[in-house]
Amino acid sequence: MGVLLLFHEPTFPWERGRAENVAENIGAFARFSEFPVWAVNTAYGFRRGLRDLEFDAIVFHYSLFVNRPEGYMLDEELVDYLSGASGYKVAFFQDEHQWCGRRFRFVDDFGVDCVYTQLEEPHASEVYGSRTRASKIVPHLPSYVGPSLLKGASRFAKPEEERSVDVGYRGRPSPVTWGRGALEKEEIGVRFAELAAGRGLKLDIAISEEDRIYGEEWDRFTADLRASLGVESGASCFDLEGEVRQEYERLCADGHEPTIEELERGALGRWEERIPYRTISPRNFEAAAYRVTQILFEGRYSGALEPMRHYIPLKKDFSNFNEVLERFRDPSLRRELTENAHRDLIASGEYGYDRLIGGFDSVLREAGLRPVKSPEATRRVQRQLRRRLPERWRYWEELGLSWLYMRNRPLWKVAAYTLHPVEFYRVCRVRLGALLRRG
Repeated sequence: MGVLLLFHEPTFPWERGRAENVAENIGAFARFSEFPVWAVNTAYGFRRGLRDLEFDAIVFHYSLFVNRPEGYMLDEELVDYLSGASGYKVAFFQDEHQWCGRRFRFVDDFGVDCVYTQLEEPHASEVYGSRTRASKIVPHLPSYVGPSLLKGASRFAKPEEERSVDVGYRGRPSPVTWGRGALEKEEIGVRFAELAAGRGLKLDIAISEEDRIYGEEWDRFTADLRASLGVESGASCFDLEGEVRQEYERLCADGHEPTIEELERGALGRWEERIPYRTISPRNFEAAAYRVTQILFEGRYSGALEPMRHYIPLKKDFSNFNEVLERFRDPSLRRELTENAHRDLIASGEYGYDRLIGGFDSVLREAGLRPVKSPEATRRVQRQLRRRLPERWRYWEELGLSWLYMRNRPLWKVAAYTLHPVEFYRVCRVRLGALLRRG
């Protein structure tokens, strides 16, 4: 029956806000895998037809895992179905630096065979190998280069002389429990704006959650920059035992918000930089695709970026700030850095989704599975998934809310979000009905 891919995407339009790269990550499995892939959005509840199906492999997408007591977006019926499923199970994780105990229990409770983690070796095997029964651990990146990024760059990118912003950035505050590394996302924007004031630069830097932008608005923002700021993704505190959060909650219960200095005197000081958890960011790929010069805090960036080859390095104490501005003002250097980044990160194909899914297919083959696409099996899965859907989907369809979200999206993007024949059919029907009602 192929691969069952479980992911979570909010059903109502006002609940949505996920970055485009998450949807593309979900769609990449069906786009690039040699195995037949059936994606199920757990937000619609349990599909009764699944009870009569047995899949070769089951994939838990990282969008399932959230900060809630149970730690995952699976209802009781789906949990019951999964507990009896015998397929090879693969879990993709992101944001692993917190709620580690829940994640380890999930791996063992659901019999996960393979874990995809953003930890690098040897820490990946040390963390999951010693605390779970997973037999295979595979490091991966938080994002890859996909068709939508390439299409967006070809559509919105423009010559540097036509861009109106010298340096731009969008960040967000991070909890102090994530360590000083996570606070860099706010610090680089605040400090750079302060030091660059009065230097003759046009800046577009914002840190608050309200200033976050998505979709085409983000594409246009990126395309209008000569340079962007950035830091490594992830956190500097990988709290295996949950001690930092417990101490934070205890201090909050005493009536005040603890500072990072207070936490460093306790649990945070024991876990800070103990397990490296910093990676390249999706923003690095976007800047490379749009040929935007990157001014970044010094770091490894998963080994993909090198200072003065792909980006202008900024020391974390800003001691070389004047040198950074001098380098930025050199058009030939900006052109050299952006061409290098585009060649090595984008044009090379080394970081494409096809590489990620190709490795995923290899993992399944190592487990003894073979990619056989049977028309009979396909028809059977389609027939089972057409069985009566949960009430929430029917309620949404009756209100026509799917049209409110899908009205500005091409059908291939609708398919990337759903990937189910029955869902795709119903969305198309709702769209057609709304068009007819509008005359």
